[in-house]
Amino acid sequence: MDSLTDFPVRLKNARLMKGWSMDELCSHMVPPVTKMTISRFEKGELKPSPTHLNALADALDLPCGYFLRPLKFQMETVRFRKKERVSGKMEKRIEQVASDLIERYIEVEEICGARCEEKFRRYDVANFEDARNAARSLRIEWNLKDGCIGNVIELLEKHGVIVIELDAIPDFDGLSAWINETYPVIVLAKNDYPERKRLTSFHELGHLLLNTDTSAMTQKEIENICNSFASEMLLPESTLRKNLDSGKKDYTFYDIRPIQKEFGISFDAIMHKLKECGIISEKRYAGYRIHKNQKPSYKAFVEQSCWHEEHSDRLFRLIGAALEKGLITISKAASLLGKNIDFVAREFAF
Repeated sequence: MDSLTDFPVRLKNARLMKGWSMDELCSHMVPPVTKMTISRFEKGELKPSPTHLNALADALDLPCGYFLRPLKFQMETVRFRKKERVSGKMEKRIEQVASDLIERYIEVEEICGARCEEKFRRYDVANFEDARNAARSLRIEWNLKDGCIGNVIELLEKHGVIVIELDAIPDFDGLSAWINETYPVIVLAKNDYPERKRLTSFHELGHLLLNTDTSAMTQKEIENICNSFASEMLLPESTLRKNLDSGKKDYTFYDIRPIQKEFGISFDAIMHKLKECGIISEKRYAGYRIHKNQKPSYKAFVEQSCWHEEHSDRLFRLIGAALEKGLITISKAASLLGKNIDFVAREFAF
């Protein structure tokens, strides 16, 4: 099987996508194999027989063709936005599930000739003001002026960022990575509430575009700088000030809620921005946080979402266009979507 050059990596990636150990993979194999056999497969010391290849494909719920495809890229400089409860094992699973989706995404882009070749400018940042200035520069470059961004995911995709959404992964918000130093990728939790998802999208873009001195900054400081970049992308400071009553010295929920509704940024993020811009005092912000954490009903009240959902459907649209133009078959479309042929026939009316 000369086509199995990258089989060892493919097998390990497929196992990690399931979140399985070698022992767990063995328990799903028919006919059964030993852990030593799986280990030798993954080390490239042993090639699978056709029987073993079919059994691996069945156990891992993947087509045999997955193991035969050459690897074309590698995710580099992966940065996670997650809670501490996400284990290293889960991180690896998320990376591999995302990699598989990205691989299919890039393949259909190549088939359709739809890859955006936009060059991304990188920004050197050392503090919050640098991060905000970078966001202001990017808004000018992308011709956004100071207005609301109606759909963040569509904007990112328009400028060549690959956006992938993952279902049902607890405590995961997002990650960013470069593919072969060419393709910028952002992976999001599909069912996160809209305002958080929008902020996470730009937070991850910050990781992709901001050059920070990792030897001089802690990881927490870098995360906060990316948050500052993200909030300025969603709601520029100049716009925020225009939307506030300048005669006031303090602002209530009812002053802030209209801004949240207009710009799709959470109440929490606006309050933090008010503090960061010196519009409210550190003491006022701390008081807000204490009140919110001590009173569950108030917490639920201010965390209400009031923005429409945003999802990426570009992969779906590209596959539909490729089918309509006769560039791919229905079976190829099913493979690219990770669905069966009946699903493709139904969704694309073929």
